[in-house]
Amino acid sequence: MRTEISSIGKQAVIEKLFGQTGFTNENPIRITEKGECSSSHKIMLEGVDFDLVYTPLKHLGYKAALNVFGELYASVRNPVSLSVTLGISKRFCYEDIEELWKGIVTASMEHSVKHLSLNLRPSINGLCISLSSCGVQKKSVLEQIPESKNMDLICLSGHLGAAYMGLHVLEREKVAFNENGRQPQIEKYKAVLGSYLNPEIKPDMLNRLIEAGIVPSRGYFLTEGLGAAILRLTKDTGFGAKVYVEKIPISSQTFAMAEEIDIDPVTAAMNGGDDYRFIFTVPIGKHDTIRKDFQDFDVIGHLAKPDVGAVLVTPEGAELTIKAQGF
Repeated sequence: MRTEISSIGKQAVIEKLFGQTGFTNENPIRITEKGECSSSHKIMLEGVDFDLVYTPLKHLGYKAALNVFGELYASVRNPVSLSVTLGISKRFCYEDIEELWKGIVTASMEHSVKHLSLNLRPSINGLCISLSSCGVQKKSVLEQIPESKNMDLICLSGHLGAAYMGLHVLEREKVAFNENGRQPQIEKYKAVLGSYLNPEIKPDMLNRLIEAGIVPSRGYFLTEGLGAAILRLTKDTGFGAKVYVEKIPISSQTFAMAEEIDIDPVTAAMNGGDDYRFIFTVPIGKHDTIRKDFQDFDVIGHLAKPDVGAVLVTPEGAELTIKAQGF
């Protein structure tokens, strides 16, 4: 069944989408929660940030919401609001937007968002998703954020490179289908495909750290590869950084896919995107707590003296300068 949006009307569509979600369309959103606020904004464009040939709309909505929530968690805030504006071309029907919205609502509920708003706009060039989110944190917690220091630990929240490998599989199968009509052969790639199409962020991650007495000195949300995040870290802190190759977690599925397409998996981890992981820097005195109580985190390196720069240290001890697109 295909229901043209024009047959319902913009306001009726929005009311229908909110339906039984438990949210009301708060436009504009007024944040009433106590705490220090921070905001995050992202725009995702069809053909640039996502390809609807292989991206389910519900997965896309979920992933888009996490894209802005992740920036807030990295800044030591918990998301409390989400404002969404969708630019929609005539090729999308109500059922399409409903699927996209389901993903956005699911992510909002999982991450305890209290305020949600939606607006719809016409678009000439496909689908555009604009999202803004506000996060809050107690002032008493923010006052505990320590100054960055030499030898602060660089902690990573999960394995890297799988999302890049998943995107490679999807693009390869798309080309094969377009050129010779071959049906996608993706069964053995479910792990890396899931990393790209349906990433996850643990909603309790930040609160777990704070409850354990660990307030990060810096935090970054990884959507453009580890290399870009490390360069931002050194720029923001004024320190150098050493990342150890053997400490970077890479899954067996990523290794297997890297071997299949003859790509260095470390290169995928350093330069691939959409990992939806975090790096936090924490005082070296918290090392034992991280190792004991946060086994889902990996200590991959540490801050260093400024003249060190940003380097990748090989198992043989060689130091390679980290480079990334955009720097």
